[in-house]
Parts: sequence; C-alpha cells; structure tokens
Amino acid sequence: MKLLFMACLSPKTGNCTTAERIREHIEAAGHTCVLRDTADFKNPEDVADLIAEEKYEGALAIHLYKSGRLLLDSCIPFGIVFGGTDINEDVKGETKRPVMGQVLQKARFAVAFSNRLKEEAEAFWPFHGSKIYVQPQGIETKAGTCFNWRSFLRCTGIDNENVEDLHVFVLVCGLRKVKDPLYLVNVFSEWHVEDPSVYLIIIGPEIDPLFTKEVELNVKRARGVFLAPERPQEELHAAMRRSFALVNSSVSEGMSAAVLEAMHLGVPVLARNIPGNAAIVIHEDTGLLFSNPQEFIELSKRLIREPSLRERIVCNARAYVREQHSREKERDTYQQLLQHLH
Repeated sequence: MKLLFMACLSPKTGNCTTAERIREHIEAAGHTCVLRDTADFKNPEDVADLIAEEKYEGALAIHLYKSGRLLLDSCIPFGIVFGGTDINEDVKGETKRPVMGQVLQKARFAVAFSNRLKEEAEAFWPFHGSKIYVQPQGIETKAGTCFNWRSFLRCTGIDNENVEDLHVFVLVCGLRKVKDPLYLVNVFSEWHVEDPSVYLIIIGPEIDPLFTKEVELNVKRARGVFLAPERPQEELHAAMRRSFALVNSSVSEGMSAAVLEAMHLGVPVLARNIPGNAAIVIHEDTGLLFSNPQEFIELSKRLIREPSLRERIVCNARAYVREQHSREKERDTYQQLLQHLH
C-alpha cells in the first residue's frame, strides 16, 4: 500500500521524531510511506490534488487539527494520531473543535498515547470512542560508550574537580515557550547559592530564535544554571544517564519522550504536574510531580537526602517503560491498524 503520512515536521520536535519512528514501523510491514510536512500545504484542496497525482491509497496524520483538517477533502481512507496539543489545547478553540470532530468522524481509526488522552477526546466526541485506540509511544535509548562526563560539564561551563559530589539536574527540551525552560531558573539559582553542589543544565536546540535570546539572557544572570546546545542522541542519553535527575517544566505535553527516555535509562524524573506528565509519572512511584517552583526545590532536596526514594522510583519507572512503552508493541499496533485502511 502506498501511504501519505502528514505531520508537523519542525526539526528536532517531538512530532517529527514520532513521525519518523511510526514511518519505520509502516515500511517494515512492506508498505511505501511518504512523510510530508503540513507546512507545505495551504488547504485541503492542495492535499487532495497531491493524492490524486501521486495515487496514494491511504493516509495517516499526526495532530487532529493541524494535519487532519488537510485530509478532509481526500477520497482515500485515513487514520489519525493525536499529537497531544490538539486534545490538550486546540480543542478549546470554538472554531477548531468542529473541524476536529469532522476529521475524527471521517477517520477509520485514531491513536491516543494514553488512556487520559482517549478519555479527553471521548468527552468531546463520545460517539467515536470505539475507533480510538491507546498506544503509548515506543521508547528506545542508546547511551554512547565513549562519553566523558567531566569534559561535558566543563564544556557546559561547570568547572569543578569534584564531579562525583555534584547533583546535576538536566532539562531536555527545544527552546520554545510551551516547554517553559525558565520556570525554575530563579529558584534553582537561589538553591545553588545555598548549596553549590546543585546545578541545572538546559539542553536542547533553538526552536524559537526570539525566545532563545530570552533564555540565554536569563541563564547568564543565574547562578548554577547553564545552557548547552543540542547533542547527538547517543551523547545526550549518556549525559542523561550520568545526571542526578531529569526535569520537565513544560506548560503542555502530549507524552514527553525525554521523560520516558530518562525512565528507561534509570534516571529519576521530576516533572511539572500537567495532564500529559501525570499520565506517565505516578507521584512517588515512577517519578515526582511538582505544581510550583518551590515544590520542585522541596522534592529535589528530598530526592538527595532519601536514597531509598530514588532507588524505588528508578526501579518502578524502568519496569513501567519496559512494559508499557515497548517499540515492538508499538510496531505491531500500527501494522495492525493499517488493515483498517484497506
């Protein structure tokens, strides 16, 4: 089967990574899957023309509104993968929600990354619940074997000989407002003054140039907080594995790959208590959830002074990811769902 796969392919974003992984699953089943960026199309008519010209037999799209609406004029069967922000944010728009409902009605199937996301969608479109399948994102990590932690810290700006005595927290995200990387900078800076062994490193690519400048200015003024450019995945995973904990401070998440990767690597997670994070982080079981910056500091201090808490969280989180976020299960699910497009 020749499939068109529509997604928002902004470089180095979660949607782009997810789309590439799903495309691999589809092609592993012997199908042809062409990935296209929604930004390349102005309206549904453009996509309908492409489908007719290229003779696509089916389609898949990530994001109910941004990608799904472009398939409304198509005459081929298609499936939808919820992106997260579509159900968390876009559904609140009075003009977007009816369009999203039309897309879901026309879709042969829909995929939600979590039960919570499925339930949220069903609250708006109760008659389409039977076509929504839950498939968590598949996770795989590979930490580089030649990684040098001391050199990494020195390149980042942390020049401390006693690296084994440090508590380095990492926040992995593209620099854009929805990730809110500045949320904890001030309180962390105050904590570093109180305890010089704690550091926060924000690692990630520049997505929003204007916001990146704001981040750079704030980080430059902060104590114990550093900004590092994106790293190749193997190096990033190695840095995460050597860190004390991974932090997520996003305003909105579909399902954070960085959080799941940290769990898989055996690194405790401290995540902002938002629906997307709460769907995968169970407080004091698979991670720690904080609702404000001060609570983050309190929980971080607790994680340092209670090794048993850290060990329990790491053990439970690793078991959870291996059971619920298997790439093999994800591959099987998408390959089976494609049968609905015949």
